[in-house]
Amino acid sequence: MDKKLGVYICACGGNISDYVDIEKVKEAIKDEDCVLLARTTMFACGDSNQKDMEADIKENNLSGIVVASCSPKLHLTTFRSVSERAGLNKYNYVHANIREQASWAHSDNKQGATEKAIHLVKAAIAKARFAKSLEPTRIKSQKSVAVIGAGVAGIKASIALSNMGDTVYLIEREGEIGGKLASLGKIFPGNVKGGDMVERLNAEVKNDEKITLLTNTKIKECSGNIGDFKIKLQETKSGESSPDSEKEINVGSILVATGFESYNPNVGEYGYKEIDNVITLPEFRELLKNGKEGKNLIFKNRKVSDIAFIYCVGSRQVKGENKYCSRYCCSAAMQSSLDIKEQFSDIQVYHFTKGVRTYGAQELKYAEASRSGDIFIQFPDKEEPVVYSEKGQTLVKVKDILSSKKEVEAAVDLVVLVTGMVPDSDKSVGSLLKLPRGRDNFFNEIHMKLRPVETVIDGITIAGTCQGPKGVMESVNSALSAAVKTHSFVSKGELELSPIVAYTDANTCEWCGACSEACPYNAISKNDIGGKTVAVINKTTCKGCGMCLPVCESDSIELTSFTNKEIESMIEILAN
Repeated sequence: MDKKLGVYICACGGNISDYVDIEKVKEAIKDEDCVLLARTTMFACGDSNQKDMEADIKENNLSGIVVASCSPKLHLTTFRSVSERAGLNKYNYVHANIREQASWAHSDNKQGATEKAIHLVKAAIAKARFAKSLEPTRIKSQKSVAVIGAGVAGIKASIALSNMGDTVYLIEREGEIGGKLASLGKIFPGNVKGGDMVERLNAEVKNDEKITLLTNTKIKECSGNIGDFKIKLQETKSGESSPDSEKEINVGSILVATGFESYNPNVGEYGYKEIDNVITLPEFRELLKNGKEGKNLIFKNRKVSDIAFIYCVGSRQVKGENKYCSRYCCSAAMQSSLDIKEQFSDIQVYHFTKGVRTYGAQELKYAEASRSGDIFIQFPDKEEPVVYSEKGQTLVKVKDILSSKKEVEAAVDLVVLVTGMVPDSDKSVGSLLKLPRGRDNFFNEIHMKLRPVETVIDGITIAGTCQGPKGVMESVNSALSAAVKTHSFVSKGELELSPIVAYTDANTCEWCGACSEACPYNAISKNDIGGKTVAVINKTTCKGCGMCLPVCESDSIELTSFTNKEIESMIEILAN
């Protein structure tokens, strides 16, 4: 072969070199066929090493490079960019993961970790020998965006996209916009009321010519791909005599901000639905608005003098499914407590917590509630409070960590369950768009730090609480981030798509439909070519996942950059 390869083995600041002898790896591979140069480096991703790699590629006229370092999830794009800057086609770069797959996986066996790293690098070299220069697929993009969900995240994202010059369709299944925001009281910082914020945002949306607001509207169908999504909408008309209407929109990208639901306690959970003065935090917020008589708070015709907030109901569960922290609940309960004191100074408030999580500036609310005379009692995770009625009184009994698990009891007039966030129960949008979910059942981003609002479906971003529990400020930040990323998809009017896709050999293909059934992206269809029915793969929709390859009985499907020759050459190395 006439390939000239450069190989770079990274120490990763000790993450790799503490367990893998990288000098031994270099010695083992430096004489491999096609390897022109081999180097070790402390940080392959560092600026100085990137410049050295560029110089090596130019001076030695390299036709391919191999980098053995950490997961390609972190730096695949980094080294592809290095290749391009040096004039090398970026698809002639091959990555070997010797951190997660060797160093970290075998930290108890340094010799074994080193031997495995050698095999992994040799396999990458074998693949690089067959690597071909590829050019991205270019498609035109609609300069418009569909934003699904008109809560605070969807609204702020729509306004941001409009300000960047994009046409926006803001789609809301309910009759009004604002989502849960309208029911909130004061929002910290700024002490702005949720209802006031909704009014302001509503006016801004209606006065924006680039935003088309579609309320009482659901997504019925979605097809196409990044740059050219076709969405069929169903609008529910008010009144029984008015039939539903349908319309279709064509957009370049989709931003999903479908929000959350509040956890609904089970019957009997902390006495809920069994003891008549046990309510949830959203129900309590409504009571604060409407339950005032003179200087008293009234619940079911009785004056409220003592209130117990029980935290982490539906979050941080020991026995239930929701292991995550809902982030906003502690701050919301603290704000509710301060609202109580502002309106009814004689009410005593007890907080039964697993440990308060008012992070950042919210800590000021915690301090204020403490100074106001609220009593905080922390209970162990596995020994939750018991709520029961006795002689006409409602009592909360708990073991207090702060007094060496001494059992304490409080008689109260009202128990408020501080409920967390759970994913939206309407799964239709996620199913239509094929959005993946995490272990918490919220929509999943590709990487929480590197690609925090992107999904594995090209052209679809997520924002706000459909992605996971967030406060209002965090939802807005998420929405602005998603808006910027979404704008980048449609702003140029043309998109570059990865050329790593599956393709079919029409000569050997005999349509059986197995590949189409296996494809999670609806990228495969049957077509007649020369009087023969074969599988045809849409390059703009295919994501190169390879799900279709193993189900093809005639072995008629190959994957660009992962052909049989490339994979078999790697297996041969790894098997020796």
